[in-house]
Amino acid sequence: MPMTRTATLGDHRVNRIGLGTNRLTDTPENHDFLRGAVEAGVGLIDTAHLYAGGESERAIGNALAPFPDEFVVATKGGYHPGSGQPERLRAELEESFERLRSDTITLYYLHRVDPEVPLEESLAVLKEYRDAGRIEHVGVSAMSVDQIERARTVVPIAAVQNEYNLSERKYEDEVDFCEREGLVFVPYYPLQGPSDGPLGEIASRYDATPEQVMLAWLLKRSPSVVPIPGTLSLEHLKTNLAALDIELSDEDYARLA
Repeated sequence: MPMTRTATLGDHRVNRIGLGTNRLTDTPENHDFLRGAVEAGVGLIDTAHLYAGGESERAIGNALAPFPDEFVVATKGGYHPGSGQPERLRAELEESFERLRSDTITLYYLHRVDPEVPLEESLAVLKEYRDAGRIEHVGVSAMSVDQIERARTVVPIAAVQNEYNLSERKYEDEVDFCEREGLVFVPYYPLQGPSDGPLGEIASRYDATPEQVMLAWLLKRSPSVVPIPGTLSLEHLKTNLAALDIELSDEDYARLA
């Protein structure tokens, strides 16, 4: 069966390679880059309240708002210990709305489980905003299956963002869980991997870069997977998107695994 090029988040269908923006600052050059990324086919841009001191969200809002209906901007809040407290999480959310220049956010993640706050208390805030129609979908980050299940007792979960790549595989169960349950699994740090082994040889046979093969491996791992490699280069972004055209053989997939 051919690889699926798109993933579904609610009524949104997006290409299965998005854009991470943890280094994005609010400059005219980056506004042009963001507009070019959308034209190139990126349908999911991932940011967070803390990225670049808030400039990442602000750049996205200044460059792209109002967002097209089919376009997904995902952001996150509650990263630091204590910031999962309801009043602090609400404050971060309101700042994200202001920076993104939007009254609604398509996908909002609880960035981390706060060691100082019960998970249910933090997620109750996101449920409140979802019920009010200001958050369309709720996600969680760096969570185990047990924690995801706990989260789902509070509010429906649409996406899980965990570290996952050729080198870091501790969230195998979470990838499988997302596929079974119809959730989107968004691996961060998708381009970390071994510098030796068969990667280079396999890449040369596909006339691809090692990074493209890393992305192709993630795409073959599960149809729920949507990597978000970060870049500030439109040329590099287009190279990443071209990994959607690489169909690894089962043998090459197994060799990399």
